[in-house]
Amino acid sequence: MKSVRSVRQSVSRVKRRVSRTSGRISSGFFKRIDWYIIGKFLGTYFFSLALILAIAVIFDYNEHVDKFVQNEAPWHAIIFDYYLNFVPYFGNLFSALFVFIAVIFFTSKLAEHSEIIAMYSTGISMHRLMRPYFFSALLIAIMTYALSAYVIPKGNVTRIQFENTYKKKQVMDTGRNIQMEVEDNVIAYFDRFEKANRTGYRFILDKYEGNTLTSHFTAKSIVYQNNEEKPDLWTAKNWQKRDITDTLEVITSGNQLDTLIAVRPYDLLVFEMQQETMTSPELKHYIDRQRRRGIANIKAFEVEYHKRIASSFAAFIMTLIGVSLSSKKVKGGMGLNLGIGIGLIFAYILFQTVSTSFATRGNMAPMLAAWIPNILFFIVGAYLYWKAPK
Repeated sequence: MKSVRSVRQSVSRVKRRVSRTSGRISSGFFKRIDWYIIGKFLGTYFFSLALILAIAVIFDYNEHVDKFVQNEAPWHAIIFDYYLNFVPYFGNLFSALFVFIAVIFFTSKLAEHSEIIAMYSTGISMHRLMRPYFFSALLIAIMTYALSAYVIPKGNVTRIQFENTYKKKQVMDTGRNIQMEVEDNVIAYFDRFEKANRTGYRFILDKYEGNTLTSHFTAKSIVYQNNEEKPDLWTAKNWQKRDITDTLEVITSGNQLDTLIAVRPYDLLVFEMQQETMTSPELKHYIDRQRRRGIANIKAFEVEYHKRIASSFAAFIMTLIGVSLSSKKVKGGMGLNLGIGIGLIFAYILFQTVSTSFATRGNMAPMLAAWIPNILFFIVGAYLYWKAPK
């Protein structure tokens, strides 16, 4: 009798919400009940995000405080250079997990209080109920993509630099035996390149017409000028140039020469997590540039580019699975739903990690590697939605 009474109370409460708004906003896309769900969704999402990130910061600080002290990391660098960029990076990285937890948590509460049943009794279908959920997921997806594509990469530059200085104490700042095609039929070679002073040593630049060498340029050293107006400007020192024709060879030399070469320092050194320090437009430009040159080690960059888009769409998939699992009132509350949900989300993260490894170390296409977890779990979500009570 008590459960029947609670259902009736929930029905009357939801009907009052609908009736109060039907006259005023009947033509609107969202009713008050929609804004109620959107508020619950986003409120729970940001609350769980803040709570888990606070715990993550505490654990990370406890784990690395000895290294901070040992390497004399200043407090302002720890707070503003590291943790101020650590929080959005890891929050965005596990955004799908927080979406899922938020949906499971508050939807199970709605079902436990018989509010879902009450909504059905007023004529709201399961399909109609998904509207505010997917609208909330859209807002989160837009926020996630904007952060991962434009905001977080800038912060990652500072965070990774801090980690290399005060945590790992290892920096990739020297490359050896670097050879690449900088333009069509133009091959550059660096015996050694040092990032610290932006200088290459024993530099060679060969130009070809077909299979015939037409120009051979050498320099004892060459320095990148980092000029904003001329981003490809280098200064060659102790240089010599041989221009070769069928019947003649002209040799010129000098102590110093400014020249434009279509290569930049970040093309020469690929360090760990470099792809995470580039915005999406920079990634696209870098991938196209390196692909034209025939550089092979760009799969990690391609996976990162596609993963940023795929990870944003994961908000919709996690919402679909979460609502399908938790919209039914079950004995024991949300415990079972939360357990199943967490198992699924960790399976999603596992699939994402494995597919990324297959792409970077194997022959899987980077785009497929980024999207295959979404494809598989969309199928799971569609099945759960089909089985969910309507």
